[in-house]
Amino acid sequence: MIYSFMRLILFFDLPMVTKSEKRVYNQFRKYLIKNGYIRMQFSVYCKLFGNRDAAVKHINVLKQNLPLDGQIRTMLVTEKQYSRIAILVGGISNQETTVNSEPFLKL
Repeated sequence: MIYSFMRLILFFDLPMVTKSEKRVYNQFRKYLIKNGYIRMQFSVYCKLFGNRDAAVKHINVLKQNLPLDGQIRTMLVTEKQYSRIAILVGGISNQETTVNSEPFLKL
């Protein structure tokens, strides 16, 4: 078996109008952090996996822990594709700096 690192990028948009919606948002965000996700941007998190099979298994576990409302999307990319992200404005987050030693492509 060839091991090719994969990144799962998770995008989410959850309602935050009522107090209970804010609580659900915070619980989901804490769930992501507890399970090894790092924050790329507001409501965009990513996690590194050793191979595609591990990432797909994790997506199935993730489906069991989703909030009922809002929108959640995932995108699975190779580590090589992920490293080619171009930052157009700003820079990488502090959390990404401590986790990822290779800089992103800056245009």
